[in-house]
Amino acid sequence: MANAIEVSDVYKFYGTVPALRGLSFEVPEGGRYALLGPNGAGKSTTLRILVGLLKPDKGTVRVLGKDPAEDYEVKRYIGYLPEDATPYLSLTVRENLEYIAALRGLDDPRDRAEKMMDLLGIRKYENYRVSALSRGNMQRLAIALAIIHEPRVVFLDEPLNYLDIPTQEEVIGVLSKMNATFLVSTHIMSVAGRLTDHIVMISGGRLVWQGTFDDLRRMAHEEEPIESVVARLMRSAPVQA
Repeated sequence: MANAIEVSDVYKFYGTVPALRGLSFEVPEGGRYALLGPNGAGKSTTLRILVGLLKPDKGTVRVLGKDPAEDYEVKRYIGYLPEDATPYLSLTVRENLEYIAALRGLDDPRDRAEKMMDLLGIRKYENYRVSALSRGNMQRLAIALAIIHEPRVVFLDEPLNYLDIPTQEEVIGVLSKMNATFLVSTHIMSVAGRLTDHIVMISGGRLVWQGTFDDLRRMAHEEEPIESVVARLMRSAPVQA
């Protein structure tokens, strides 16, 4: 199976502060992977590099075999939800969806907007300006905007932020039905478990561990919760130089 995402020996610095330190991992086509780590681990930086918003200082990344910072065409197949995503505040829900659909070159922006409003449960807010929405409904709209073009590769940064439990389940149901490769950045183990089946664990910009949830369970001592296994692995990570 071909890889949809390849990260190879990537370093990224903000000034003299290292965000990524030789990070490497791969995600096969159709894979549903979590990028799991504490705040400041380098997760958001990794996603920004993978969607072409940043360039690595060293190393390479490929999405569908292309460099997203250099090959504009590959961006047509990428969906991206940044953490604390904010749609256009002065536009309505419908206007946001139709505008992004048009920018994406979709054939019928109006029909696509209607489909997404129904899919994410925001039809009743279609004529509300985004500035008038609750943070949870703004998040639902942001998710709709990220997947409106039915991307082949989806990058989500803390996608369940601001959503109540029933809405989280609705969003998970929508995402689980998509035929796409997923890389979900989160620091919450339960979010990773609900959206993905494979973990890339990072800390201090380095790979700590990679494997499936079943692999983690097999590593647990008797009656030990899986979160304790994660904490143990994180403690074993190399100390930053």
